Amino acid sequence: MKKKSSIKLLLIIACIAVLWYIALNGFQIGLYNVVPVINEIKQGLDLRGGLYVVYEAEIEPGDTEADNKISGAIRVMRSRLDKANQHEATIAPQGTNRIVVEIPGVDNPQELADILAEPAVLEFIGPNDDVIITGKDVKTAKPAYITGQKPVVQFELHSEGADKFAEATEKYFGQVIKIVLDGNSISEPTVNAVITTGEGIIEGMASIEEATRLANLIESGALPVTLKQAAVRTIGATLGAGALEKGLFAAAIGIGLVFLFMLVYYRLPGLVADLALVVYALLVVAAIVALGVTLTLPGIAGLVLSVGMAVDANVIIFERIKEELRTGKSIRSSVDSGFSKAFSAILDGNITTVIAALVLLFFGTGPIQGFAISLLIGIPASMLTAITFTKYLLRLMVDFGVTNLKLYGLRKGAAENGV
Repeated sequence: MKKKSSIKLLLIIACIAVLWYIALNGFQIGLYNVVPVINEIKQGLDLRGGLYVVYEAEIEPGDTEADNKISGAIRVMRSRLDKANQHEATIAPQGTNRIVVEIPGVDNPQELADILAEPAVLEFIGPNDDVIITGKDVKTAKPAYITGQKPVVQFELHSEGADKFAEATEKYFGQVIKIVLDGNSISEPTVNAVITTGEGIIEGMASIEEATRLANLIESGALPVTLKQAAVRTIGATLGAGALEKGLFAAAIGIGLVFLFMLVYYRLPGLVADLALVVYALLVVAAIVALGVTLTLPGIAGLVLSVGMAVDANVIIFERIKEELRTGKSIRSSVDSGFSKAFSAILDGNITTVIAALVLLFFGTGPIQGFAISLLIGIPASMLTAITFTKYLLRLMVDFGVTNLKLYGLRKGAAENGV
């Protein structure tokens, strides 16, 4: 029994060490290269640096549709950011007529800021200056190359738009239909066929990047309100790096002191709790990377708080175990009973914290949501390690033959118990 328990314990410690080595350093086997998981964590504006923009909407006083226009503008801007692969950007209303956008790690800040505020009103205008279709009639728009590597935008219309376009191309056969974006003509093709498929191309782009930009603007739709930049600020990467370093340093000190306290006060169970916390940290890092969560300074605070929840769960369990040992029960029985009696208190505490985190997530914005998301990731991980991993390790210790009650945190005067 002792030999088997010692082998299991050594294997667990070795696995934890290997997984953390891979998380920190990655590894390479032949052609397969696994990058360090830590490097895959997305960093927020306060850690990585980036762009901070405040847009002001031109809304008339007393406009009853003001809220709807702001909400519509946020949806359009969110779509444009997603198409620019800026999924970690945050957008939030400010007051009654402002929108705040935070975009971490931007290479071309001013260009992106301009794209977000661009009206993007697309119109197909006939020879008589009549509007045939608009951007709302476009179902999809994609950049592409045609003969001679000429960049264009290929578009497909909704059924209603396709019918209107077919009618117009028949009516204006041999004439010019202008394609106008925000009042500026970008292409003036001559109709040389009746288009009934609802598909076509927009020419006049100098590069594939310009075609991509136009396609993204068309697909995201026009802004329902005119926006102007009220404030633009670029946050340097050096500031973000300093914030991250300080945040991690503070977290390391706090967690280190917790490790030391658990080891000194609870001894063997404290050592087990420290190992469980190492596994907890590994689970949290894996979850953050797998879910694509953007880590911010408030997010780090949420993770540190969830460490406190994990420690609190272990403290409750160990105190219950000591209570059982004082009654004269065996160590194995005390361990099982301690976990059983502590479970309801741990569950209640974590459920109330989850409820609070959900409220912050759904009703908060920006950094508050980052804090809530980190907390929601940390709580299940802390519950899992405290309830299952800690219990398993303690049982291994008992099977290994560790029966000295002082090693379980009991002081002088405790009765001697067998296993």
